[in-house]
Amino acid sequence: MKLSLEEKERLESIYKSYLNNEKILKMKEVSMHRGSNTYLHSFRVAKLAIKRALRRKKHLDLESILIASILHDYYLYDWRKDKSKKKHHAKNHPFIASTNAKRDFDISDKVCKIIEEHMWPFN
Repeated sequence: MKLSLEEKERLESIYKSYLNNEKILKMKEVSMHRGSNTYLHSFRVAKLAIKRALRRKKHLDLESILIASILHDYYLYDWRKDKSKKKHHAKNHPFIASTNAKRDFDISDKVCKIIEEHMWPFN
């Protein structure tokens, strides 16, 4: 799928609006895999998700994919340090991320569903 200049600019605008958002910047404080943090991880996932979506021959909702990718790990706690969350983190964090995202951003039900299902079939 080839993007028009307008579509490309719209996606870049959305990406940048989250990139420097003060609530999103809190994700830099949350540890992730291999010495990374949820902020870096989520923006990497967003770029990869858009690249993969563009390879598809059918039209996909790129805006929803982009936003859900950025917010998919918006749980804002370190599950390695919080013993109450450690045991079920993989299963529960998509719902926590979705709840936090709904609270802090004006997102669609579609974006919430993508966030909640990103660990399928685990959750």
